Amino acid sequence: MIKIVSFKICPFVQRVTAALEAKQLPYEIEYISLKEKPQWFLDISPNGQVPVMVTESGISLFESDAIIEYIEDEYGPLEQGVTNEQRALDRAWSYLGSKHYLPQCGTMSSKDKATFDARAEKLIATFTKAENQLSGKSAFFKSDTLSHVDLAWLPLLHRASIVKQHSGFDFLCGLPKMQTWQHNLLATGLVEKTVSDDFLALFGDFYLTNTYLADGKDIQAQRGCGTSRCCG
Repeated sequence: MIKIVSFKICPFVQRVTAALEAKQLPYEIEYISLKEKPQWFLDISPNGQVPVMVTESGISLFESDAIIEYIEDEYGPLEQGVTNEQRALDRAWSYLGSKHYLPQCGTMSSKDKATFDARAEKLIATFTKAENQLSGKSAFFKSDTLSHVDLAWLPLLHRASIVKQHSGFDFLCGLPKMQTWQHNLLATGLVEKTVSDDFLALFGDFYLTNTYLADGKDIQAQRGCGTSRCCG
């Protein structure tokens, strides 16, 4: 059976588990502490990072982009009949999402308003690019069928939803097509299948404690965008 080595709140791991869940592939998962990485993990992870996938033949794969491509190559594409051009576009949009996992983490970790605002502005600019790409006529990024682009953006949209619920701040404020996409993705049930049972508690301890977001301040109003305008 496939094995995933994970850190419980890592967005890169969630992207991989989402791909496995979308393909209904069985797997087991082992969680480690990134503060005390076991030697066996360092032996199979050249960069010392999660995720690592141990394939059914015992080969250890690292880097989430490579793991996602392996899943598609080994178990078949999530979508049928995708042209090479479209596949390249899908990978580009997927990369645009995944390369903002760490900037989103940095934004949520901000300790003060000035730092938060500066980081959030850059993140929202990326969300705006996706807003301009979405047609608004389908459930997901390209159509009514899940694609790898949806799975790549799922961790971003999931975390944005948690932040909004806790603090009222909506990274997708004024982006109605993004809000609809977020709602539809979360409604698939993939989120619950792709994170640990204690994810919300651990996420809150890490990002919603001793941060600018921690007290649930009415920071959305500071952007001139209250909940009456932003609920989607």
